[in-house]
Amino acid sequence: MLVKDKLEAVLNVGLRVPSIMLLEVLYRWDVSSFFQKIQRSSLNNNPLFQYKYLALYLHYVGYILSLVLLTLPRQHLVKLYLYVLTALLLFAGHQVSRDYVRSELDSGYEGPLYLEALSMNRFSTALIAQLVVCTLCSCVMQTKRIWLFSAHLLPLVARLCLVPLETIVFINRFAMIFTGLEVIYFLASNLLVPYNLAKTAYRELVQVVEVYGLLALGMSLWNQLVLPVLFMCFWLVLFALQIYTYFSSRDKPTSRERLLFLFLTSIAECCSTPYSLLGLVFTVSFVALGVLTLCKFYLQGYRAFMNDNTMHRGMTEGITLLILAVQTGLIELQVIHRAFLLSIILFIVVASILQSMLEIADPIVLALGASRDKSLWKHFRAVSLCLFLLVFPAYMAYMICQFFHMDFWLLIIISSSILTSLQVLGTLLIYILFMVEEVRKEPVQNMDDVIYYVNGTYRLLEFLVALVVVAYGVSETVFGEWTVMGSTIIFIHSYYNVWLRAQLGWQSFLMRRDAVTKIKSLPTASDLQLEQYNDICAICYQDMKSAVITPCSHFFHAGCLKKWLYVQETCPLCHKQLKSQSQPANATAAPAQDILPANPNPAEAGQGEPVAEENKTVTQNGVPVEESQARSSSSHANPEPEGQAEEAGLSQDLSDAILNLHIISLRNVHRFLSLSIKISQ
Repeated sequence: MLVKDKLEAVLNVGLRVPSIMLLEVLYRWDVSSFFQKIQRSSLNNNPLFQYKYLALYLHYVGYILSLVLLTLPRQHLVKLYLYVLTALLLFAGHQVSRDYVRSELDSGYEGPLYLEALSMNRFSTALIAQLVVCTLCSCVMQTKRIWLFSAHLLPLVARLCLVPLETIVFINRFAMIFTGLEVIYFLASNLLVPYNLAKTAYRELVQVVEVYGLLALGMSLWNQLVLPVLFMCFWLVLFALQIYTYFSSRDKPTSRERLLFLFLTSIAECCSTPYSLLGLVFTVSFVALGVLTLCKFYLQGYRAFMNDNTMHRGMTEGITLLILAVQTGLIELQVIHRAFLLSIILFIVVASILQSMLEIADPIVLALGASRDKSLWKHFRAVSLCLFLLVFPAYMAYMICQFFHMDFWLLIIISSSILTSLQVLGTLLIYILFMVEEVRKEPVQNMDDVIYYVNGTYRLLEFLVALVVVAYGVSETVFGEWTVMGSTIIFIHSYYNVWLRAQLGWQSFLMRRDAVTKIKSLPTASDLQLEQYNDICAICYQDMKSAVITPCSHFFHAGCLKKWLYVQETCPLCHKQLKSQSQPANATAAPAQDILPANPNPAEAGQGEPVAEENKTVTQNGVPVEESQARSSSSHANPEPEGQAEEAGLSQDLSDAILNLHIISLRNVHRFLSLSIKISQ
């Protein structure tokens, strides 16, 4: 059953590709220029070419037939192709019969076949070919009445019966007419089949719309027709034909530079219509999905497919290409200009893929650095991928600067690659700090501040780039050519990437500042209090050489409690609100008898506080696991305010996660704007 299902899926896609190919041909066919060529040729006097409007109607009928073939159910589509195959076989049989009659007329021999070897060879070859055609037609149509497909055997039978050659010519024409009548009778008997299918389809569509709505209908058609795979296969066939046409007309080998130009021009030739452009979009999406899947597999092996991230599906890159193509009028340009523009668009798409790879690698690398995993192979894979993401974007930026003059517009184009390299540097720096902490076997002081400053620097640079792009886009829109799409992109970009990012970043800063203020207001435990307490920190499970005391008389490391206060303002053990204290930071909080009783057994710490067991989130040397996932969570996670806030690290910007989840398709919107403005000029 599995093989049968796969075969049906392949047929469902493969049998619909010709319908899109026909749409492509009809879109490229210029009827007016076609008739102008006919008028200048010898076919001008042919009655078939005298009625231009009839050809126009047939042109639109071709569109309708293509759409019907595209939406026809698979069972009926298979039957249709079998009917077409039978018609082609019958045509081939009559071609063989006609060629045989012509060869007999050229030879002029009318005697018995067995007396001349050449005549016998011609007869035997034609007879075998006709029998094969009859058998194939019978098998395809699944009928035992083989005589229905044997009309083209009449000339051979007549020749075997020593009928004169002039009569055999008329017999051959009769066989063709008889076969034509059979085809006409078959078409007439099935004349109402398209009407019945259309009626049934309309009834089902109405029922689906009434019960589930238009959205459900669209999703159902999308899944049944497998449109992304269908358009990808159509574009790959078109691209393969373009490459084959080029190499079949070339005798000399092609240089490496010529191959790059050939690649770009072939892609440009294969995106000159809306159908081929959609095919390129879906092809780029699947290529991006394959690259991201390989990235996950390289980092985590088969475990990567157990917890798949739905945000890395490659659709971002496809949408990037589509928006850029529509905004810049890609299909309306000439081939050379289109190839030039495609080089820039593909650069942006590759930069987007590299950014998605970094979003995948970032949490894995940091979690690996904060864990106790000693596998050198895992560390090598993580570090090697980070080095690739550090070098390759910089190399891309360097290469595009070699081809284009450096200006403000080009700087905006390469900003994504530069920011990716900078973010990788930050990731490697935090990873190295985690590894140093692992070697030292003790926490690094102010680790949370270092991570916050690294992330803050990258976020600030990203915000400045977005702000500069908005200013550039507004100036070009005001003083240049104004478009509705350009203005819409500026508005969306200004709201999501500038205003909300600045607002949420400021809220994150205020939260950290309040946490630091609360920690400074809490009293510091003395050596006597620590000796009487004789317990570990309930957050990181490490011994306490210094600690702060909460108003509810609980002891914690100052750094651990500060990280906790970044996400909520309650005590980790009893969940009481922590308010700023009025006494100095070095004052004692409570008498020794008011402090929690000492617990000589650290393993039993927190047994009297069952709530604390639900809030232990730190794993190694006082460094939270969430700390290693802080930056990545702000890029591709959507934490709940109460549920996942307890799992947040020091540098996790919860608002950025929500923001990026909403604007995942607008990540390169400032590059869309700048590129469209430059090309339109």
